Amino acid sequence: MKVIAIIPAGGKGIRSGFSTPKQYLKHNNKEIITYCLETFQKNRLIDEIIISAEPDYFNLLIRLVKKSKLKKVKTIVEGGSTRQQSVYNALLSLDAKNNDLIVVHDAARPLLPQNTLSNAIALAKKKGNAVVCIKAKDTLIKGNDIIFEYLNRDEIYYVQTPQIFKYEVLLKAFQKAEQENFIGTDESSLVKKIDEEIYISEGSVFNFKITTKEDLELFKKILKRNSSLKI
Repeated sequence: MKVIAIIPAGGKGIRSGFSTPKQYLKHNNKEIITYCLETFQKNRLIDEIIISAEPDYFNLLIRLVKKSKLKKVKTIVEGGSTRQQSVYNALLSLDAKNNDLIVVHDAARPLLPQNTLSNAIALAKKKGNAVVCIKAKDTLIKGNDIIFEYLNRDEIYYVQTPQIFKYEVLLKAFQKAEQENFIGTDESSLVKKIDEEIYISEGSVFNFKITTKEDLELFKKILKRNSSLKI
């Protein structure tokens, strides 16, 4: 069984107000996507890495891979107009067996802890899949300008990545979504549509997605104050 990581990196970040796609912004002379890729390069359970990106960034990615000695990066494929299409393109490019595990992770989540990644892979090997989530801690409400109702947070989770599925299952889910013109919020939403039981793996508050300028500042502060953070 191989464990193959797919890193979709085709987002433009326009809605977030960045002039450059957020995954290519630099901190300490290193692009955010490099922090992400290094996590997977260092993890002993990961066999291969596939990046899905816009062709305009292929040369940059090739340079980053060489500079950071990311030897597990096997292919860079062209992304699609949506994140879903980008992951699907990467899936179609793979030479994988049905039971190989596919680990999909956002390029803009650069602080994924190693133990979070390893624990999710271990769960997926045992159960067949794993989706990294963190349990809701705050009071949750439903409303629109005013509060309609309070939600029971005991069964509420915030979904993160990585999301891990067997190649056969994930491909089937994407094919069905393609046939039905269904756009999901993430890989798990596609897999759920083919009636698969999905297992939750514990996430981390460090594993947030850089979406806004405030997220970027938080990322910088965490690195500054936690130089020993194991990522």
